[in-house]
Amino acid sequence: MPVNVRIPTPLRKLTKDKDTVQAAGATIQDIIDSLEDQYPGLRERLCDERGELRRFVNVYLNDEDIRFAQGKSTPVKDGDEISVIPAIAGG
Repeated sequence: MPVNVRIPTPLRKLTKDKDTVQAAGATIQDIIDSLEDQYPGLRERLCDERGELRRFVNVYLNDEDIRFAQGKSTPVKDGDEISVIPAIAGG
């Protein structure tokens, strides 16, 4: 089941400058795996060496932060939209 994944500007070099791509899977983890298959190198930008989402990467499923759902086990369905948002620090 394909879902749309919005890619932030810093990661678009990996998606051939596409701001939105499609990926398939039943969970966020499956979507990350699908993205890695299509765009090698994307997983290491999203996940740390243990496979957990990096602290500075926020993932939203239909405007809801997956950290407050089931994390990478959060289920997705056809037509959902996922947004990858890098955290911004500054002062």
